[in-house]
Amino acid sequence: MHEHPTPAEAPDDQPSADAGKPLGGGGTPEPDAKADVPRRPASQGRKAALVGMASAALILAGAGAVVVGGSLAPPPDSSRALAVAAAAVPAGTSLGVCPGPARLLEGTEAGTDPQFSPKSATAASAVTGAVLGAAGVLPASRLSALDGTTVVDTAKEPGQAPSAGAPQELLAGVVAARPVDQVSVLSADALANQKASAAAVMKFTATDGDLQGTATSNCHQPSNDQWLAGASTTVGRASVLVLTNASTTPATVSLELFGAQGQIQAPGSRGLLVAPGTSRSVVLAGLAPGESQLSVHIRSAGGPVAAVIQQSVLRGLTPGGVDFIAPGAAPAARQVMAGVDIQDPGGVAQLTGKAGYEDAGAALQLTVPGPSDAVVEVKLYGRDGQATLPSGGVITARAGAVTEVSLAGVPAGQYTVAASSDVSFVAATRVTRGLQEDQPSDVAWAAAGVRLGSQHVVPVPQGGVRSLVFGALDTRATISYAAITADGKVRAPATADIAGGTTSSISVPDKVEDSDVVGYVVSASGDAAYGSVLVQQDGRSDVSTLAFLAAAAGQETVPVTLSY
Repeated sequence: MHEHPTPAEAPDDQPSADAGKPLGGGGTPEPDAKADVPRRPASQGRKAALVGMASAALILAGAGAVVVGGSLAPPPDSSRALAVAAAAVPAGTSLGVCPGPARLLEGTEAGTDPQFSPKSATAASAVTGAVLGAAGVLPASRLSALDGTTVVDTAKEPGQAPSAGAPQELLAGVVAARPVDQVSVLSADALANQKASAAAVMKFTATDGDLQGTATSNCHQPSNDQWLAGASTTVGRASVLVLTNASTTPATVSLELFGAQGQIQAPGSRGLLVAPGTSRSVVLAGLAPGESQLSVHIRSAGGPVAAVIQQSVLRGLTPGGVDFIAPGAAPAARQVMAGVDIQDPGGVAQLTGKAGYEDAGAALQLTVPGPSDAVVEVKLYGRDGQATLPSGGVITARAGAVTEVSLAGVPAGQYTVAASSDVSFVAATRVTRGLQEDQPSDVAWAAAGVRLGSQHVVPVPQGGVRSLVFGALDTRATISYAAITADGKVRAPATADIAGGTTSSISVPDKVEDSDVVGYVVSASGDAAYGSVLVQQDGRSDVSTLAFLAAAAGQETVPVTLSY
Protein backbone atom coordinates (compact mmCIF):
# COMPACT_ATOMS: atom_id res chain seq x y z
CA MET A 1 0.00 0.00 0.00
CA HIS A 2 1.44 3.33 -1.01
CA GLU A 3 1.12 6.24 1.34
CA HIS A 4 0.40 9.61 -0.25
CA PRO A 5 2.04 12.66 1.26
CA THR A 6 -0.23 15.02 3.15
CA PRO A 7 -0.83 18.22 1.13
CA ALA A 8 1.18 21.15 2.40
CA GLU A 9 -0.71 23.71 4.42
CA ALA A 10 -1.86 26.85 2.63
CA PRO A 11 0.44 29.88 3.20
CA ASP A 12 -0.54 32.42 5.80
CA ASP A 13 -2.61 35.40 4.64
CA GLN A 14 -0.44 38.14 3.08
CA PRO A 15 -0.27 41.46 4.94
CA SER A 16 -2.57 44.21 3.62
CA ALA A 17 -1.28 47.26 1.85
CA ASP A 18 -2.06 49.40 4.93
CA ALA A 19 0.07 47.33 7.26
CA GLY A 20 2.56 49.46 9.15
CA LYS A 21 0.57 52.75 8.82
CA PRO A 22 -0.26 54.58 12.09
CA LEU A 23 -3.76 54.11 13.39
CA GLY A 24 -6.04 57.04 12.51
CA GLY A 25 -3.97 58.12 9.54
CA GLY A 26 -4.29 61.85 10.33
CA GLY A 27 -4.62 62.69 6.61
CA THR A 28 -7.41 64.52 4.78
CA PRO A 29 -10.48 62.36 4.32
CA GLU A 30 -11.17 61.26 0.76
CA PRO A 31 -14.40 62.60 -0.79
CA ASP A 32 -17.27 60.18 -0.91
CA ALA A 33 -17.28 58.02 -3.97
CA LYS A 34 -21.00 58.39 -4.46
CA ALA A 35 -22.56 61.86 -4.71
CA ASP A 36 -25.99 60.70 -3.59
CA VAL A 37 -24.77 59.35 -0.24
CA PRO A 38 -25.63 61.88 2.54
CA ARG A 39 -22.52 63.19 4.29
CA ARG A 40 -22.20 63.54 8.06
CA PRO A 41 -21.06 66.90 9.49
CA ALA A 42 -17.28 67.06 9.78
CA SER A 43 -17.40 67.45 13.55
CA GLN A 44 -19.54 64.35 13.89
CA GLY A 45 -17.12 62.39 11.67
CA ARG A 46 -14.07 63.50 13.64
CA LYS A 47 -15.83 62.69 16.92
CA ALA A 48 -16.60 59.21 15.67
CA ALA A 49 -12.99 58.81 14.51
CA LEU A 50 -11.64 59.96 17.89
CA VAL A 51 -13.94 57.63 19.71
CA GLY A 52 -12.78 54.80 17.44
CA MET A 53 -9.10 55.64 17.91
CA ALA A 54 -9.52 55.94 21.67
CA SER A 55 -11.25 52.58 21.78
CA ALA A 56 -8.49 51.02 19.69
CA ALA A 57 -5.80 52.57 21.90
CA LEU A 58 -7.52 51.25 25.02
CA ILE A 59 -7.75 47.77 23.47
CA LEU A 60 -4.06 47.82 22.50
CA ALA A 61 -2.99 49.16 25.85
CA GLY A 62 -5.02 46.53 27.63
CA ALA A 63 -3.54 43.81 25.50
CA GLY A 64 -0.04 45.13 26.14
CA ALA A 65 -0.72 45.25 29.86
CA VAL A 66 -1.88 41.67 29.75
CA VAL A 67 1.24 40.59 27.83
CA VAL A 68 3.64 42.57 30.02
CA GLY A 69 1.87 41.59 33.19
CA GLY A 70 1.87 37.95 32.15
CA SER A 71 5.58 38.05 31.45
CA LEU A 72 6.53 39.80 34.71
CA ALA A 73 4.24 38.03 37.13
CA PRO A 74 5.62 34.78 38.61
CA PRO A 75 4.07 31.75 37.00
CA PRO A 76 1.58 29.78 39.04
CA ASP A 77 2.82 26.57 40.61
CA SER A 78 0.91 24.44 38.10
CA SER A 79 2.96 25.78 35.16
CA ARG A 80 6.44 25.36 36.60
CA ALA A 81 8.85 23.22 34.60
CA LEU A 82 9.36 19.84 36.23
CA ALA A 83 12.33 17.55 35.75
CA VAL A 84 11.49 14.48 33.69
CA ALA A 85 11.17 11.55 36.06
CA ALA A 86 12.51 8.10 35.27
CA ALA A 87 10.26 5.22 36.24
CA ALA A 88 11.62 1.72 36.67
CA VAL A 89 9.96 -0.87 34.44
CA PRO A 90 9.15 -4.09 36.30
CA ALA A 91 11.32 -6.92 35.01
CA GLY A 92 9.31 -9.45 33.05
CA THR A 93 9.67 -13.16 32.47
CA SER A 94 12.52 -14.31 30.25
CA LEU A 95 10.90 -16.30 27.46
CA GLY A 96 12.35 -18.41 24.64
CA VAL A 97 10.13 -20.22 22.13
CA CYS A 98 11.74 -23.32 20.58
CA PRO A 99 10.43 -24.59 17.22
CA GLY A 100 9.04 -28.08 16.95
CA PRO A 101 10.73 -30.90 15.03
CA ALA A 102 11.22 -30.54 11.29
CA ARG A 103 8.44 -32.19 9.28
CA LEU A 104 8.30 -33.01 5.61
CA LEU A 105 5.69 -30.95 3.80
CA GLU A 106 3.20 -33.35 2.26
CA GLY A 107 1.12 -30.86 0.35
CA THR A 108 -1.81 -28.54 0.85
CA GLU A 109 -5.24 -27.92 -0.53
CA ALA A 110 -6.42 -24.43 -1.25
CA GLY A 111 -7.64 -22.69 1.87
CA THR A 112 -6.33 -25.33 4.28
CA ASP A 113 -3.38 -25.55 6.64
CA PRO A 114 -0.30 -27.39 5.38
CA GLN A 115 -0.13 -31.12 5.96
CA PHE A 116 3.07 -32.82 7.09
CA SER A 117 4.16 -36.42 6.65
CA PRO A 118 5.38 -38.51 9.60
CA LYS A 119 8.98 -37.98 10.61
CA SER A 120 11.68 -40.41 9.54
CA ALA A 121 12.71 -43.45 11.57
CA THR A 122 15.97 -41.83 12.71
CA ALA A 123 14.76 -38.29 13.32
CA ALA A 124 15.37 -36.95 16.81
CA SER A 125 14.70 -33.53 18.35
CA ALA A 126 15.91 -32.25 21.72
CA VAL A 127 16.10 -28.99 23.65
CA THR A 128 19.16 -27.93 25.64
CA GLY A 129 19.19 -24.81 27.77
CA ALA A 130 20.45 -23.06 30.88
CA VAL A 131 19.23 -20.45 33.37
CA LEU A 132 21.83 -18.54 35.40
CA GLY A 133 21.67 -17.81 39.10
CA ALA A 134 24.05 -16.46 41.71
CA ALA A 135 24.78 -16.72 45.44
CA GLY A 136 23.08 -20.08 45.62
CA VAL A 137 19.76 -18.80 44.26
CA LEU A 138 18.22 -19.70 40.89
CA PRO A 139 15.24 -17.95 39.29
CA ALA A 140 12.15 -20.14 39.09
CA SER A 141 12.24 -21.60 35.59
CA ARG A 142 10.81 -24.41 33.52
CA LEU A 143 10.54 -25.98 30.08
CA SER A 144 6.88 -26.17 29.04
CA ALA A 145 4.71 -27.19 26.15
CA LEU A 146 2.97 -24.40 24.27
CA ASP A 147 -0.27 -25.08 26.16
CA GLY A 148 1.52 -24.31 29.44
CA THR A 149 2.00 -27.89 30.60
CA THR A 150 5.34 -28.15 32.41
CA VAL A 151 7.73 -30.64 30.82
CA VAL A 152 10.52 -30.20 33.34
CA ASP A 153 11.28 -27.73 36.15
CA THR A 154 14.81 -26.36 35.93
CA ALA A 155 14.39 -24.57 39.28
CA LYS A 156 11.56 -24.29 41.79
CA GLU A 157 10.55 -21.09 43.57
CA PRO A 158 13.81 -19.38 44.60
CA GLY A 159 12.80 -18.07 48.02
CA GLN A 160 15.01 -15.32 49.45
CA ALA A 161 16.87 -13.19 46.91
CA PRO A 162 20.63 -12.89 47.43
CA SER A 163 21.80 -9.93 49.49
CA ALA A 164 24.00 -7.25 47.98
CA GLY A 165 27.09 -8.42 49.86
CA ALA A 166 26.65 -12.14 49.17
CA PRO A 167 29.27 -13.95 47.01
CA GLN A 168 28.14 -13.84 43.42
CA GLU A 169 29.39 -17.27 42.36
CA LEU A 170 27.38 -18.41 39.34
CA LEU A 171 25.31 -21.56 39.12
CA ALA A 172 22.80 -22.79 36.55
CA GLY A 173 19.52 -24.57 36.13
CA VAL A 174 19.93 -26.92 33.19
CA VAL A 175 17.85 -28.66 30.53
CA ALA A 176 20.14 -31.28 28.98
CA ALA A 177 19.04 -32.74 25.62
CA ARG A 178 15.39 -33.06 26.59
CA PRO A 179 13.49 -34.88 23.78
CA VAL A 180 10.59 -32.88 22.35
CA ASP A 181 7.93 -33.58 19.75
CA GLN A 182 6.29 -30.16 19.54
CA VAL A 183 6.90 -26.45 20.12
CA SER A 184 8.32 -25.84 23.59
CA VAL A 185 8.95 -22.78 25.74
CA LEU A 186 11.77 -22.07 28.21
CA SER A 187 10.63 -19.46 30.73
CA ALA A 188 12.42 -17.98 33.74
CA ASP A 189 10.89 -15.62 36.29
CA ALA A 190 12.50 -12.32 37.25
CA LEU A 191 14.51 -12.33 40.48
CA ALA A 192 14.97 -9.21 42.63
CA ASN A 193 13.40 -7.23 39.77
CA GLN A 194 16.16 -8.36 37.40
CA LYS A 195 15.38 -10.26 34.23
CA ALA A 196 16.82 -13.76 34.29
CA SER A 197 19.75 -14.74 32.07
CA ALA A 198 18.45 -17.77 30.18
CA ALA A 199 18.72 -19.33 26.73
CA ALA A 200 17.94 -22.59 24.98
CA VAL A 201 18.44 -24.28 21.61
CA MET A 202 16.51 -26.96 19.71
CA LYS A 203 18.40 -29.49 17.60
CA PHE A 204 16.91 -31.76 14.91
CA THR A 205 18.89 -34.58 13.29
CA ALA A 206 18.00 -37.31 10.78
CA THR A 207 20.12 -39.82 8.87
CA ASP A 208 17.40 -41.11 6.55
CA GLY A 209 14.55 -39.73 4.50
CA ASP A 210 14.29 -36.47 2.62
CA LEU A 211 15.13 -34.37 5.70
CA GLN A 212 18.59 -35.79 6.28
CA GLY A 213 20.95 -33.43 8.03
CA THR A 214 21.19 -31.28 11.15
CA ALA A 215 19.03 -28.25 11.87
CA THR A 216 19.32 -26.11 14.98
CA SER A 217 17.52 -23.01 16.17
CA ASN A 218 17.83 -20.72 19.14
CA CYS A 219 14.69 -20.44 21.24
CA HIS A 220 13.80 -16.84 20.48
CA GLN A 221 12.06 -14.18 22.53
CA PRO A 222 8.72 -13.36 20.81
CA SER A 223 8.64 -10.01 19.04
CA ASN A 224 6.27 -7.70 17.19
CA ASP A 225 8.84 -6.92 14.47
CA GLN A 226 11.43 -9.30 12.99
CA TRP A 227 13.24 -10.25 9.77
CA LEU A 228 14.05 -13.66 8.31
CA ALA A 229 16.38 -13.93 5.30
CA GLY A 230 17.39 -16.90 3.17
CA ALA A 231 14.16 -18.58 2.10
CA SER A 232 13.63 -20.11 -1.35
CA THR A 233 10.48 -21.32 -3.12
CA THR A 234 11.95 -22.72 -6.34
CA VAL A 235 11.45 -26.35 -7.41
CA GLY A 236 12.80 -28.74 -4.79
CA ARG A 237 12.86 -26.12 -2.02
CA ALA A 238 10.19 -26.14 0.69
CA SER A 239 9.95 -23.09 2.94
CA VAL A 240 7.33 -23.10 5.69
CA LEU A 241 6.98 -20.08 7.97
CA VAL A 242 5.88 -21.10 11.48
CA LEU A 243 4.34 -18.39 13.66
CA THR A 244 3.90 -19.15 17.37
CA ASN A 245 1.94 -17.06 19.86
CA ALA A 246 2.99 -17.98 23.40
CA SER A 247 1.14 -15.01 24.95
CA THR A 248 -2.43 -14.69 26.20
CA THR A 249 -3.28 -12.02 23.61
CA PRO A 250 -4.34 -12.75 20.01
CA ALA A 251 -1.79 -11.71 17.40
CA THR A 252 -2.60 -10.32 13.96
CA VAL A 253 0.40 -10.82 11.68
CA SER A 254 1.28 -9.08 8.43
CA LEU A 255 4.08 -10.22 6.11
CA GLU A 256 6.20 -8.12 3.77
CA LEU A 257 7.97 -10.24 1.14
CA PHE A 258 11.12 -9.20 -0.73
CA GLY A 259 12.51 -11.09 -3.72
CA ALA A 260 15.32 -10.64 -6.22
CA GLN A 261 13.15 -8.39 -8.41
CA GLY A 262 11.68 -6.27 -5.63
CA GLN A 263 8.90 -6.30 -3.08
CA ILE A 264 6.20 -8.90 -3.69
CA GLN A 265 2.54 -7.98 -3.29
CA ALA A 266 0.96 -11.23 -2.15
CA PRO A 267 -2.76 -11.60 -1.44
CA GLY A 268 -3.24 -13.38 1.85
CA SER A 269 -0.08 -12.00 3.45
CA ARG A 270 -1.90 -9.55 5.74
CA GLY A 271 -4.16 -10.02 8.74
CA LEU A 272 -3.05 -13.54 9.68
CA LEU A 273 -4.61 -14.36 13.05
CA VAL A 274 -2.57 -16.45 15.49
CA ALA A 275 -4.61 -17.34 18.56
CA PRO A 276 -3.01 -17.42 22.03
CA GLY A 277 -1.14 -20.62 22.76
CA THR A 278 -1.10 -21.79 19.14
CA SER A 279 1.17 -22.04 16.10
CA ARG A 280 0.26 -21.29 12.51
CA SER A 281 2.16 -22.55 9.44
CA VAL A 282 2.33 -20.60 6.18
CA VAL A 283 3.71 -22.19 3.01
CA LEU A 284 5.71 -19.38 1.44
CA ALA A 285 5.45 -20.87 -2.06
CA GLY A 286 1.74 -20.09 -1.90
CA LEU A 287 2.53 -16.40 -1.43
CA ALA A 288 5.67 -16.02 -3.54
CA PRO A 289 6.26 -18.99 -5.88
CA GLY A 290 9.48 -19.45 -7.83
CA GLU A 291 11.62 -17.11 -5.72
CA SER A 292 15.24 -18.19 -5.36
CA GLN A 293 15.96 -15.41 -2.86
CA LEU A 294 13.24 -14.46 -0.41
CA SER A 295 13.27 -12.36 2.77
CA VAL A 296 10.27 -11.96 5.06
CA HIS A 297 9.49 -9.01 7.33
CA ILE A 298 7.06 -10.06 10.05
CA ARG A 299 5.03 -7.56 12.03
CA SER A 300 2.37 -8.44 14.55
CA ALA A 301 -0.27 -6.35 16.28
CA GLY A 302 -1.46 -7.48 19.67
CA GLY A 303 0.53 -10.39 21.03
CA PRO A 304 4.17 -10.83 19.97
CA VAL A 305 5.06 -13.94 18.00
CA ALA A 306 8.07 -16.20 17.57
CA ALA A 307 8.87 -16.87 13.92
CA VAL A 308 11.06 -19.40 12.15
CA ILE A 309 11.23 -20.77 8.61
CA GLN A 310 11.67 -24.53 8.23
CA GLN A 311 13.48 -24.97 4.93
CA SER A 312 14.47 -28.18 3.18
CA VAL A 313 16.11 -28.91 -0.15
CA LEU A 314 15.61 -31.91 -2.44
CA ARG A 315 17.81 -32.06 -5.55
CA GLY A 316 15.96 -34.57 -7.67
CA LEU A 317 15.92 -37.64 -5.42
CA THR A 318 18.95 -36.56 -3.37
CA PRO A 319 18.40 -34.79 -0.01
CA GLY A 320 20.00 -31.35 -0.08
CA GLY A 321 19.68 -30.38 3.58
CA VAL A 322 17.36 -28.98 6.20
CA ASP A 323 17.56 -25.85 8.32
CA PHE A 324 15.63 -23.51 10.59
CA ILE A 325 15.99 -19.93 9.37
CA ALA A 326 15.81 -17.79 12.51
CA PRO A 327 15.42 -14.01 12.88
CA GLY A 328 18.58 -11.98 12.53
CA ALA A 329 19.51 -8.45 13.50
CA ALA A 330 17.12 -5.65 12.53
CA PRO A 331 17.97 -3.45 9.53
CA ALA A 332 21.18 -1.53 10.26
CA ALA A 333 24.14 0.07 8.49
CA ARG A 334 26.42 -2.81 9.57
CA GLN A 335 25.66 -6.53 9.78
CA VAL A 336 28.04 -9.22 11.01
CA MET A 337 27.74 -13.01 10.66
CA ALA A 338 30.15 -15.32 12.50
CA GLY A 339 30.60 -19.06 12.01
CA VAL A 340 30.59 -19.06 8.21
CA ASP A 341 32.31 -22.32 7.22
CA ILE A 342 33.48 -22.40 3.59
CA GLN A 343 34.45 -25.58 1.73
CA ASP A 344 37.21 -26.18 -0.81
CA PRO A 345 36.59 -23.64 -3.61
CA GLY A 346 37.57 -26.06 -6.38
CA GLY A 347 35.10 -28.72 -5.27
CA VAL A 348 32.37 -26.12 -4.80
CA ALA A 349 32.93 -24.76 -8.33
CA GLN A 350 32.54 -28.22 -9.86
CA LEU A 351 29.36 -28.91 -7.88
CA THR A 352 27.63 -25.57 -8.48
CA GLY A 353 28.25 -25.93 -12.21
CA LYS A 354 25.81 -28.84 -12.35
CA ALA A 355 22.09 -28.38 -12.99
CA GLY A 356 20.07 -28.02 -9.80
CA TYR A 357 23.15 -27.26 -7.66
CA GLU A 358 23.47 -23.55 -8.36
CA ASP A 359 22.74 -22.73 -4.69
CA ALA A 360 25.08 -25.40 -3.25
CA GLY A 361 27.82 -22.87 -2.46
CA ALA A 362 28.29 -20.19 0.17
CA ALA A 363 26.69 -16.81 -0.53
CA LEU A 364 25.72 -13.60 1.23
CA GLN A 365 22.21 -12.22 0.80
CA LEU A 366 21.48 -8.51 1.30
CA THR A 367 17.95 -7.13 1.66
CA VAL A 368 17.43 -3.37 1.42
CA PRO A 369 13.95 -2.46 2.70
CA GLY A 370 14.23 1.30 2.09
CA PRO A 371 13.77 3.41 -1.07
CA SER A 372 17.50 3.94 -1.77
CA ASP A 373 20.07 1.53 -3.19
CA ALA A 374 22.81 0.51 -0.77
CA VAL A 375 26.49 0.46 -1.70
CA VAL A 376 27.72 -2.31 0.56
CA GLU A 377 31.33 -3.09 1.45
CA VAL A 378 31.84 -6.77 2.33
CA LYS A 379 34.84 -8.07 4.28
CA LEU A 380 35.70 -11.65 5.25
CA TYR A 381 37.92 -12.25 8.26
CA GLY A 382 39.55 -15.66 8.55
CA ARG A 383 42.09 -17.28 10.84
CA ASP A 384 44.99 -15.43 9.17
CA GLY A 385 43.27 -12.10 8.58
CA GLN A 386 41.14 -10.58 5.87
CA ALA A 387 40.44 -12.71 2.81
CA THR A 388 40.04 -11.23 -0.66
CA LEU A 389 36.55 -11.47 -2.10
CA PRO A 390 36.72 -12.40 -5.81
CA SER A 391 33.95 -9.91 -6.63
CA GLY A 392 36.00 -7.05 -5.20
CA GLY A 393 34.02 -6.56 -2.00
CA VAL A 394 31.88 -3.55 -3.01
CA ILE A 395 28.36 -4.34 -4.18
CA THR A 396 25.36 -2.20 -5.03
CA ALA A 397 22.24 -3.75 -3.50
CA ARG A 398 18.96 -2.67 -5.05
CA ALA A 399 16.38 -0.87 -2.95
CA GLY A 400 13.38 -2.97 -1.98
CA ALA A 401 14.98 -6.21 -3.21
CA VAL A 402 17.27 -9.10 -2.27
CA THR A 403 20.79 -9.16 -3.76
CA GLU A 404 22.94 -12.30 -3.59
CA VAL A 405 26.73 -12.07 -3.42
CA SER A 406 28.56 -15.32 -4.22
CA LEU A 407 31.46 -16.26 -1.95
CA ALA A 408 32.87 -18.67 -4.55
CA GLY A 409 36.64 -18.67 -4.72
CA VAL A 410 37.20 -17.85 -1.04
CA PRO A 411 39.73 -20.30 0.48
CA ALA A 412 38.35 -23.02 2.73
CA GLY A 413 38.05 -22.15 6.41
CA GLN A 414 35.89 -20.49 9.04
CA TYR A 415 35.10 -16.82 8.57
CA THR A 416 33.35 -13.81 10.03
CA VAL A 417 31.47 -11.87 7.33
CA ALA A 418 31.06 -8.12 7.92
CA ALA A 419 28.99 -5.91 5.61
CA SER A 420 28.60 -2.14 5.97
CA SER A 421 26.82 0.65 4.11
CA ASP A 422 25.36 4.10 4.65
CA VAL A 423 21.88 2.62 4.11
CA SER A 424 20.18 0.19 6.49
CA PHE A 425 19.89 -3.39 5.28
CA VAL A 426 19.34 -6.98 6.43
CA ALA A 427 21.86 -9.77 5.83
CA ALA A 428 22.34 -13.54 6.16
CA THR A 429 24.98 -15.93 4.83
CA ARG A 430 24.38 -19.39 3.36
CA VAL A 431 26.68 -22.19 4.53
CA THR A 432 26.77 -25.55 2.72
CA ARG A 433 28.41 -28.95 3.28
CA GLY A 434 28.83 -31.79 0.80
CA LEU A 435 30.66 -31.88 -2.53
CA GLN A 436 29.31 -35.05 -4.16
CA GLU A 437 26.43 -34.78 -6.62
CA ASP A 438 24.88 -38.16 -5.74
CA GLN A 439 25.36 -37.89 -1.97
CA PRO A 440 23.19 -36.10 0.64
CA SER A 441 24.35 -32.58 1.52
CA ASP A 442 23.28 -30.01 4.07
CA VAL A 443 22.65 -26.27 4.25
CA ALA A 444 22.53 -23.68 7.03
CA TRP A 445 21.95 -19.94 7.26
CA ALA A 446 24.15 -17.77 9.49
CA ALA A 447 21.96 -14.92 10.71
CA ALA A 448 23.39 -11.49 11.52
CA GLY A 449 24.24 -11.38 15.21
CA VAL A 450 24.69 -8.91 18.05
CA ARG A 451 27.91 -7.41 19.35
CA LEU A 452 29.13 -9.35 22.36
CA GLY A 453 28.86 -7.77 25.77
CA SER A 454 28.71 -9.25 29.24
CA GLN A 455 27.35 -12.59 30.39
CA HIS A 456 25.74 -14.09 27.28
CA VAL A 457 24.19 -17.50 27.94
CA VAL A 458 25.20 -19.70 24.99
CA PRO A 459 23.51 -23.13 24.97
CA VAL A 460 25.34 -25.85 23.04
CA PRO A 461 23.31 -28.71 21.49
CA GLN A 462 24.37 -32.20 22.46
CA GLY A 463 26.16 -34.52 20.03
CA GLY A 464 28.32 -33.96 17.00
CA VAL A 465 31.32 -31.69 16.52
CA ARG A 466 30.70 -28.31 18.12
CA SER A 467 32.80 -25.15 18.00
CA LEU A 468 32.55 -21.66 19.43
CA VAL A 469 33.52 -19.28 16.61
CA PHE A 470 34.55 -15.69 17.44
CA GLY A 471 35.35 -12.81 15.13
CA ALA A 472 36.99 -9.48 16.02
CA LEU A 473 36.58 -6.71 13.46
CA ASP A 474 39.05 -3.85 13.74
CA THR A 475 41.28 -4.23 16.79
CA ARG A 476 41.97 -6.84 19.44
CA ALA A 477 39.19 -8.34 21.57
CA THR A 478 39.36 -10.52 24.66
CA ILE A 479 36.78 -13.28 25.12
CA SER A 480 35.98 -14.93 28.45
CA TYR A 481 34.08 -18.24 28.30
CA ALA A 482 33.03 -20.48 31.17
CA ALA A 483 31.50 -23.92 30.58
CA ILE A 484 28.06 -24.77 32.01
CA THR A 485 27.78 -28.46 32.80
CA ALA A 486 24.79 -30.74 33.23
CA ASP A 487 25.30 -30.85 37.02
CA GLY A 488 24.41 -27.14 37.21
CA LYS A 489 27.94 -25.85 37.75
CA VAL A 490 29.50 -22.89 35.96
CA ARG A 491 33.14 -23.83 35.61
CA ALA A 492 36.16 -21.55 35.91
CA PRO A 493 36.40 -19.23 32.91
CA ALA A 494 39.08 -19.35 30.24
CA THR A 495 40.10 -16.46 28.02
CA ALA A 496 40.96 -16.07 24.35
CA ASP A 497 42.77 -13.08 22.89
CA ILE A 498 41.63 -12.46 19.30
CA ALA A 499 43.58 -10.19 16.98
CA GLY A 500 41.63 -7.56 15.08
CA GLY A 501 40.40 -8.65 11.66
CA THR A 502 40.58 -12.38 12.43
CA THR A 503 38.35 -15.33 13.33
CA SER A 504 39.15 -17.94 15.96
CA SER A 505 37.36 -21.14 16.92
CA ILE A 506 37.35 -23.13 20.15
CA SER A 507 36.37 -26.80 20.19
CA VAL A 508 33.66 -27.70 22.68
CA PRO A 509 34.52 -30.83 24.72
CA ASP A 510 31.87 -33.42 25.38
CA LYS A 511 32.49 -33.30 29.13
CA VAL A 512 34.21 -31.31 31.83
CA GLU A 513 35.08 -33.35 34.91
CA ASP A 514 32.74 -36.17 33.86
CA SER A 515 29.73 -33.86 33.36
CA ASP A 516 28.27 -33.03 29.93
CA VAL A 517 28.86 -29.53 28.61
CA VAL A 518 25.48 -27.91 27.87
CA GLY A 519 26.53 -24.32 27.30
CA TYR A 520 28.80 -21.39 28.12
CA VAL A 521 28.72 -18.03 29.80
CA VAL A 522 30.51 -15.70 27.37
CA SER A 523 31.71 -12.11 27.88
CA ALA A 524 33.81 -9.85 25.66
CA SER A 525 35.91 -6.73 26.12
CA GLY A 526 37.94 -4.58 23.76
CA ASP A 527 36.88 -4.02 20.17
CA ALA A 528 33.64 -5.22 18.63
CA ALA A 529 33.43 -9.02 18.68
CA TYR A 530 30.77 -11.44 17.46
CA GLY A 531 30.18 -15.13 18.06
CA SER A 532 28.30 -18.23 16.96
CA VAL A 533 28.09 -21.96 17.59
CA LEU A 534 29.02 -24.10 14.58
CA VAL A 535 27.56 -27.65 14.67
CA GLN A 536 28.84 -30.44 12.41
CA GLN A 537 28.94 -34.26 12.39
CA ASP A 538 31.92 -36.58 11.91
CA GLY A 539 31.61 -38.62 8.72
CA ARG A 540 28.58 -36.71 7.47
CA SER A 541 27.87 -33.47 5.61
CA ASP A 542 25.73 -32.04 8.42
CA VAL A 543 26.12 -28.35 9.27
CA SER A 544 24.23 -25.75 11.31
CA THR A 545 25.04 -22.36 12.87
CA LEU A 546 23.65 -20.50 15.88
CA ALA A 547 24.30 -16.79 16.36
CA PHE A 548 24.78 -15.75 19.98
CA LEU A 549 21.70 -14.11 21.47
CA ALA A 550 21.75 -10.78 23.28
CA ALA A 551 22.59 -10.86 26.97
CA ALA A 552 19.83 -10.20 29.49
CA ALA A 553 19.31 -6.47 30.00
CA GLY A 554 19.54 -4.89 33.43
CA GLN A 555 16.68 -3.03 35.05
CA GLU A 556 15.17 -0.67 32.52
CA THR A 557 13.73 2.79 33.08
CA VAL A 558 11.49 4.96 30.92
CA PRO A 559 11.08 8.75 31.04
CA VAL A 560 7.77 9.94 32.46
CA THR A 561 6.48 13.42 31.60
CA LEU A 562 3.94 14.97 33.95
CA SER A 563 1.38 17.22 32.26
CA TYR A 564 -2.31 17.98 32.07
